[in-house]
Amino acid sequence: MKAFGTFAYETGPKGAPLLPDFGRSGDFRVGIPTLFDLASLTKPIATTTMAMILYERGLLELDAPIAGTLTEFLQGTSDPRRREVTFRMLMAHSSGLPAYEKLFLNADSRHDLLHAAFTTPLSTDPGTRAEYSDIGFILFGVALERLAEESLDLFCRREVFGPLAMTSTTFNPPPDLRPKIPPTADERPEAHSPSTFRNRIIQGEVQDENTFVLGGVAGHAGLFATAEDVARFAHTMLVGSPIVRPETIALFTRRESHPAATTRTLGWDTPSNPSQSGKHFGPNSFGHLGYTGTSLWIDPDRQLSITLLTNRTWPDCTNQAIKSIRPKFHDAIIEALG
Repeated sequence: MKAFGTFAYETGPKGAPLLPDFGRSGDFRVGIPTLFDLASLTKPIATTTMAMILYERGLLELDAPIAGTLTEFLQGTSDPRRREVTFRMLMAHSSGLPAYEKLFLNADSRHDLLHAAFTTPLSTDPGTRAEYSDIGFILFGVALERLAEESLDLFCRREVFGPLAMTSTTFNPPPDLRPKIPPTADERPEAHSPSTFRNRIIQGEVQDENTFVLGGVAGHAGLFATAEDVARFAHTMLVGSPIVRPETIALFTRRESHPAATTRTLGWDTPSNPSQSGKHFGPNSFGHLGYTGTSLWIDPDRQLSITLLTNRTWPDCTNQAIKSIRPKFHDAIIEALG
């Protein structure tokens, strides 16, 4: 367990002003208790784990059409393919829904954004191609909430984070914690950022704009946690979890056989070639990345997990260095362990 660096750069890129008082306060050094915006690690840690629990309780049928739960998915469209989309397809990113849409640009409320997600056209035939889709997991999160008759955040707090002693894991961190969370974006006009959606520094609130309009809680993003909590979660996935059976974990973390050449499981990814997990994670490994610079990879054969949390999107998303650093980081750890 190690912490490195500071919340922001010592000098602002592009001449942008730095965070107030940066460099004069110890609060801007990353520490073991530092909370990070996990971004898409929300998908496996919160949403997929909720799905595993509901599956064990007989409330989630993986191959059932989602339209049975999300009737809005069929409204306002004559596309017959939408009736073919199943829960399994949403989890394995083979639903035919597009990867990402800036729904927030035309939505002023959770209701409006969900309507836009429900009515997003398919980009390909369901089940024929794996295309990572935030839209799919937005819908999946809503469907799980309806099956559980409870919101995603409340369900996970009681059924996942509490039992696993993930005491720092939360959606929507309270305002008093925000100054202690690394910023993920500078959306002020003077920062010359690609996005000025909120016109402020994004610190302690979700970086993903669609999730922000959804109120900070969504199936695809919104979760904040410490590295220790993420590692604790990973440990239970390795040695046995008090909340789901080993055979359920095996089912959800096994690579799907369809579509052809997919690397996806039910809510997770597996190493590809090349892979952000590096070159040493074994064939039974599974993991996930987060847009803000977070990742979790788990190798059950080695009984090893590696959690890496960064705020690579600060001050904006143009820095792609994480793509070269992350696999080298994983390789270095495994090689050091021998």
